[in-house]
Amino acid sequence: MKKIIECVPNFSEGRDSKIIEAIANVIKQTTGCQLLDVDPGKSTNRTVITFVGDPKSVVQGAVNAAKVARKLIDMRHHSGEHPRMGALDVCPFIPVSNVTMEECVACAKEFASLASEELHIPIYLYEEAQPKEYRKKLPQIREGEYEAIPDRIIKPEWKPDFGPAKFVPEWGATVTGARNFLIAYNVNLLGTKEQAHRIALDIRDNGRNNGAPGLLKETKAIGWYVDEYNLAQISINLTDYKVTGIHTAFETCKSIAASLNIAVTGSELVGLVPLDAMLQSAEYYIQKENLMIVEEAQKISLVVDRLGLNSITPFDPAKRIIEYMVREEKNEPLADLSVRDFVKSIAARTSAPGGGSASAAVAAIGAGLGCMVAQLTYGVRKFENVENEMRKIIPVLHQVTNDLIPLIDADTNAFNDYVEAMRLPKATDDEKQFRNNAMQNGLIKAIEVPLTTIRVADSAWDMMLEVARFGNIASKSDVEVGAKSLETGIWGAHKNVLINLKEIQDEVYKEKILTEANTLLQRANEMCVQSIECINKRDK
Repeated sequence: MKKIIECVPNFSEGRDSKIIEAIANVIKQTTGCQLLDVDPGKSTNRTVITFVGDPKSVVQGAVNAAKVARKLIDMRHHSGEHPRMGALDVCPFIPVSNVTMEECVACAKEFASLASEELHIPIYLYEEAQPKEYRKKLPQIREGEYEAIPDRIIKPEWKPDFGPAKFVPEWGATVTGARNFLIAYNVNLLGTKEQAHRIALDIRDNGRNNGAPGLLKETKAIGWYVDEYNLAQISINLTDYKVTGIHTAFETCKSIAASLNIAVTGSELVGLVPLDAMLQSAEYYIQKENLMIVEEAQKISLVVDRLGLNSITPFDPAKRIIEYMVREEKNEPLADLSVRDFVKSIAARTSAPGGGSASAAVAAIGAGLGCMVAQLTYGVRKFENVENEMRKIIPVLHQVTNDLIPLIDADTNAFNDYVEAMRLPKATDDEKQFRNNAMQNGLIKAIEVPLTTIRVADSAWDMMLEVARFGNIASKSDVEVGAKSLETGIWGAHKNVLINLKEIQDEVYKEKILTEANTLLQRANEMCVQSIECINKRDK
């Protein structure tokens, strides 16, 4: 799996398009880096750039961007609404995929070392990269902003972590570090800067100057007025969206604004947002409004609407949700085939795809039929008395169906790994041992995939039985076919576990897997019988 780190440098330039384009282009041209977003703001005179890459590439991309900023941005002429202290003001590194926070800390220190040495600029570490508590948070380091640097930087306690301990007028100072995903989020008000800031003081976690905490944890906020939008904004940084979600921030601001007779006109996300944060907000509105939505795209649409994310500029999920930007194309050639071609591929004179892939497909069809019947029951007037049951059933069977589909290809891939291991040389004792280990690992993978098929399919049974109890009786045969398909898929996957298990040399592993597989097969037999008997006893 590829290591992916996100870097979100903030530059103190939001008005000169040529400078912004020059910085963005050098990142785009850095090998291994993918530019995701460029978000300039005229009133703030600040541009937030988002890009991703592997650890080595993302550091080089940040260094290259800093070099361009050193040539083109002069802090002696800078002014804007947003707090700032340097041309490249802050440069965080954020774990996205298959990387640890420690690796991001290493990236921040490597960037600080390279940039300070090449550009002769002072750089401070913050968040996870900074061990000293009094200078760990960005506001602590940026206190007094650019104008305070000449007096602060010469104090021993404010000596930079990298670079010269002297004021560089055209640059200022840079802060870099590692942190969790920060969501930059603005709530729009038809009001004044003072009213926006009043609400910001109410919600931010450090509250007002009297020491009383604000309403929302892990939340920073200020108020400002945006001339180009002709409205005020509560500018919010959500430093941990799992503690305070986007919806919580929006609804809290909306509530306070209503008490002050101030109109809220939607909101905007600055830069990118994690998919998980959007789905978290979707679940909030689904629960709040007692909605029934299972498709991910519809959940995203719900959040965009409820938060008014299209109020200033169009919110395109494909370009604003980070997982959608960086995800690779799914390697599922079998699942992407037409039904005709999939069946033909099974019928071909090849050992794969075989029974394992077919079993995953059959199990997916079984769960899908159960989901279909539940959806044909939900929303129908004559079945309003079982609506609550359908609301419980549909999300589960929808998820199981979707989770089984990738296992169609996974099973074939697992078998191919074993075949490749068999082809390894075996002339020497070392080669024989290496080949044996590779074959054992291939067998374990070839076992774990159909076992996963069994486990996932098994999780559908309780809801399949509920469909038989409460589903549209007109779809009786669909329930029966669904239950039998689910059972058959599990039975077939069980056979694939057994055929590979007999060659495993680890007896403890064999016994453990065999016990689990047999138990789940027995449950499949029993639940299939119960489901079919249940619907056959019904007359309506």
